[in-house]
Amino acid sequence: MANVAVIGAQWGDEGKGKVVDWLASRAGIVVRFQGGHNAGHTLVVGNQTYKLSLLPSGLVRGKLGIIGNGVVVDPEALLAEIARVEAQGLKVTPESLRIAENAPLILPLHAAIDRAREAARGDRKIGTTGRGIGPAYEDKVARRAIRLADLAEPETVAAKLDELLLHHNTLLAGLGAPVFEKQALFDQLMALAPRVLPFAEPVWERLDAARRAGTRILFEGAQAVMLDVDHGTYPFVTSSNTVAATAAAGAGVGPGTVGFVLGIAKAYATRVGSGPFPTELTDATGALLGERGAEFGVVTGRPRRCGWFDAALVRQAVKVSGIQGLALTKLDVLDGLAELKIGVGYRIDGELFRRLPAAPGAQARAVAEYEVMEGWSGSTRGARSWADLPAQAVKYVRRIEELTEAPVTLLSTSPERDDTIMVRDPFEG
Repeated sequence: MANVAVIGAQWGDEGKGKVVDWLASRAGIVVRFQGGHNAGHTLVVGNQTYKLSLLPSGLVRGKLGIIGNGVVVDPEALLAEIARVEAQGLKVTPESLRIAENAPLILPLHAAIDRAREAARGDRKIGTTGRGIGPAYEDKVARRAIRLADLAEPETVAAKLDELLLHHNTLLAGLGAPVFEKQALFDQLMALAPRVLPFAEPVWERLDAARRAGTRILFEGAQAVMLDVDHGTYPFVTSSNTVAATAAAGAGVGPGTVGFVLGIAKAYATRVGSGPFPTELTDATGALLGERGAEFGVVTGRPRRCGWFDAALVRQAVKVSGIQGLALTKLDVLDGLAELKIGVGYRIDGELFRRLPAAPGAQARAVAEYEVMEGWSGSTRGARSWADLPAQAVKYVRRIEELTEAPVTLLSTSPERDDTIMVRDPFEG
């Protein structure tokens, strides 16, 4: 039996939460390995809807959840999220949730820097969530981050705050924003320490033991390949690597442990925030997709931009992330449309490309090339087998497989957990 890594194959918001929840019923451990509380996974379980940002989705299914060292953790946000799901009846304790002791922390000054810099960009905003994710990753690579284990050493926290404030207060003052006082931050962190340290451990040891015991591990990605800081539509990306290879480094396991790579893609495309979107629809069809798909960001609350499925983009994600199978979600949103389009490439200054170039100017000028397909009149909603699908819907899925060069492993036809067609079990490898 293989382990499975679940990642987004577009710009995020593809329905990873439902797929992870669906797979978690047969896993022993679910691991978040990158990102922060800028992620948003929605799980619909019976009459309960859980909106998770930091917590691994497997907790909803009673599985051990692990937050890996590749995640930047806002302790205040974490405790608030735990309180929120506990109010819904889901108990989260150090027995059900473990956090890598070497995970970097997001401090209030990170969010302040994030918001101040985004405001200073004016109409050239990147579209960040303003939650301090990027500045926290900057401090990690600059070797000045406060990590979870540091909270057990007040003298370490005090020394690191000196360096952090020297850097960040200078930036904040230059941007005309209020600066931070060391004592207030120190007192805040010391008050948080006894509440979050019980969750801390060297999770790499636990994961190594699980691997040796044959326990199934599900690696849960956040955001998506096209928001990867290296491979995405830079600079309109997140601040971490979102590709499947990050699961190993972000959890503390060898690359062979990652297992089957499952990419999640909507049957159309959406994006939150700024950045290129060649297949975007700003007409009535785009509005219809947004309405039917309830396209609002879980974290940001912003309406998502909607457009046709971009097979060239997903094919690129498949190649750079080693995706072995696709989980295609929200097929039912396309029900009843007379005509469908699939992006197959881009015209940039008259030249045809089968990939999205790295240069931001070229990305902004990219005009989608389409293949047109007939839609279907029947309903796909709630389908649980290929026989339940209209023939034209099957043709649409098969064409996506051909154009992306990736087989559709799972097909989701509603937000409900069991409305899923499994073509191939990812855990079988």
